[in-house]
Amino acid sequence: ITGTLATHWIADSLTLWKSPLTDSHLFTSAAYYSILAKAPFGMGVAIGAVAFTGSATTLWSLWDGRAGNLMFDGASFFLYGIALCAYIFTVIPNLTEHFTSPLALSATSTFPTDLRTPTLDLASSNLVCSVALTGVLVLQAGRWWAEGEDDTAMAVTASSLHPRTRRRRSGTPTAEVDAPPPNPRVNSKRRDGSIRRKRLGSTSSGSTANRRIIPS
Repeated sequence: ITGTLATHWIADSLTLWKSPLTDSHLFTSAAYYSILAKAPFGMGVAIGAVAFTGSATTLWSLWDGRAGNLMFDGASFFLYGIALCAYIFTVIPNLTEHFTSPLALSATSTFPTDLRTPTLDLASSNLVCSVALTGVLVLQAGRWWAEGEDDTAMAVTASSLHPRTRRRRSGTPTAEVDAPPPNPRVNSKRRDGSIRRKRLGSTSSGSTANRRIIPS
């Protein structure tokens, strides 16, 4: 729908943004709207179907009840309703009333007085619709960004609550679980009554270098 309204820039740029407003600008705009008013019926049905689908989708998302939906989708539905009302109650009646009959327009003649106000009203209504629908696009983009930020924050919070699980999955040993236990010391008494300390597993059966020979 926004793309359809953007095509009206061909006519609206001459009547809204060009100063001074001349009869040549009005002739070009009126000729464009005359062609638009005589468009095939199927084109109007297609645009109406797209508009209905957009409004139904926005309303369905609004009924979800979440805070993000109420804020972004509520504002989007409000702007969407403004655009629909402007198009239904201003643009369509204006086109069907003033631009469906054949117009003998010439750049060398004076622009008809009775078409001047309807031509300017059409340009203003199209501008309102375009701004409202652009606001809908901006709000939906903001909602998409906000939901992405929320998902990222939730993922960071969940990973910080379970550091051991995160370290095990990444292969990084933890000091409390994955570190090997310390090698205990075992005390043993010698024959002369002194205490000899040794580490378990530190001496092998085939090594006698560190053994002390005590004569019998």
